[in-house]
Amino acid sequence: MSSLAAARADNFYYPPEWDPSQGSLNKFHGQHALRERARKIDQGILIIRFEMPFNIWCDGCNSMIAKGVRFNAEKKQVGNYYSTKIWSFTMKSACCRHEIVIQTDPKNTEYVIISGARKKTEDFDVEDAETFELPADEERGKLADPFYRLEHQEQDLKKKKEAEPVLVRLQRLSDARHSDDYAINRALRAQLRSQKKRVAEEEAASKKKGLGIRLLPATEQDAAAAAKVKFSSKFEKNRKDKRAMINAASIFPGLPGSSKSDNRRLELESKRRKICASAASNLLVGGFKPSSWSQGAASSSMPKRASINARR
Repeated sequence: MSSLAAARADNFYYPPEWDPSQGSLNKFHGQHALRERARKIDQGILIIRFEMPFNIWCDGCNSMIAKGVRFNAEKKQVGNYYSTKIWSFTMKSACCRHEIVIQTDPKNTEYVIISGARKKTEDFDVEDAETFELPADEERGKLADPFYRLEHQEQDLKKKKEAEPVLVRLQRLSDARHSDDYAINRALRAQLRSQKKRVAEEEAASKKKGLGIRLLPATEQDAAAAAKVKFSSKFEKNRKDKRAMINAASIFPGLPGSSKSDNRRLELESKRRKICASAASNLLVGGFKPSSWSQGAASSSMPKRASINARR
């Protein structure tokens, strides 16, 4: 054994206080050989792993339990069919903890639901599935009767002729698919190789973008949907930048021979706006001061008014 824990787990560890006269290790420890599985062995119940033989509907929550789902079931004998034992399996569904009881049916070689669930019936169209419907048990018994076969011989031959093209076509299709195993294996490996290469490229592209998941390839629908999305932050920023450019630009078209740079033009425009803003504030406060031009015009008009008054 690799360790003491492994030896104890395999029940091969004999403690120092054990004596051969005390019997086996299970008897020494006061436990059953099956441990927890045999906690109800005195009632004739053994805990086993039961696998659902078919799809069922749970009566507790009306949810489907698929075939192959495993449960910890209580197994016990409930009867006999001649010399064959009939076993009952009691379990609780994982969805609603509803109790389900299933028994074996040795007569029909199948499982029967006793309580807690109902079997899911799945019907299909024979013609759509391109299969043949097997005869019932009663018809199978009739086939052993020679008079019954003689009476239905013509009808059976007619059915055989109708079904022969389908069988021939299915046989040819199967031969074509499985005739060359090497070619089929080669095509499958080539497909998987290209798929692995594509997945590696997508993972590398996602890592470059700083993502921890693989992105699927972009489609036309994704591009169209992304083009319709407008983010508010980017839209507002562009709008503010355009408004600032319009406010900074001159209302007069630029001269073709102008040699001023854009920075110089923007600086002059900002100075002009400051001057206009200061003049407007003076008008509102009442501190208007006449310019030199207006004062000169008023002084020049005063002699003319004096001469007119003297003539009068």
